[in-house]
Amino acid sequence: MSATSPAEPLTGRVDPAEVAKFEAMAAEWWDPNGKFKPLHMLNPCRLDYVIDQVSAEFGRDPTAPRPFAGLRVLDIGCGGGLLSEPMARLGAAVVGADAAARNIPVARLHAEQSGLAIDYRHATAEDLATAGERFDVVLNMEVVEHVPDPLAYLSACQTLLRPGGLMICSTLNRNARSFAMAIIGAEHVMRWLPKGTHDWRRFITPDELFALIERAGLTPVDRKGFVFNPVTWSWRVSDRDLAVNYVTASTKPGSWAPA
Repeated sequence: MSATSPAEPLTGRVDPAEVAKFEAMAAEWWDPNGKFKPLHMLNPCRLDYVIDQVSAEFGRDPTAPRPFAGLRVLDIGCGGGLLSEPMARLGAAVVGADAAARNIPVARLHAEQSGLAIDYRHATAEDLATAGERFDVVLNMEVVEHVPDPLAYLSACQTLLRPGGLMICSTLNRNARSFAMAIIGAEHVMRWLPKGTHDWRRFITPDELFALIERAGLTPVDRKGFVFNPVTWSWRVSDRDLAVNYVTASTKPGSWAPA
């Protein structure tokens, strides 16, 4: 199984400017009041969605100890491991991959301190697909809006899935409300993120993402919104409101069987 070394360029598959943004923030991944505060607040909501979808797709009881034992999960764009770690605690064999090299030692150190065995790699989805890696679940969260070629990226994610496998992909919608909240609100008013973290022009509407997922060879099966309530200072999953943050689930055609 090959992974790209931190010194090897990943040009052509990632946008160096996008990678550099997250490289600069790598040390703050596990600070709940730092630059990744929005993700820390969102994480319980998106984790609930992931658990529900994986449990339903693979017939697992989420209340059981280690319900995802026997499932191999890829967290692509893993950052510091905010999703990789809970998936490992649920029993999955987790590979966390990120194009930003500085994220990987941060993620490895935190996993070690937490007593978790997670396979972290500096690599892209294309690297892993070329190496012949295959997974039951691909978590593709808040990444697609940062890559130069979303269709090529989603096609690599499709290749990484075993038949019957599940991809969960979240991103940001592109409209006036998302610009107001994700750019003006999060970056300029609340200053949760450095200015320029997101490029609104790269945001993708739910219909556009469904079309890209289908072109990549997957079958969309669900989409929901992640909605922030400024009164309760919390997030919830919504069946109707996909105006800003939203998440999709899709499956690879074929019958799933344990590896």
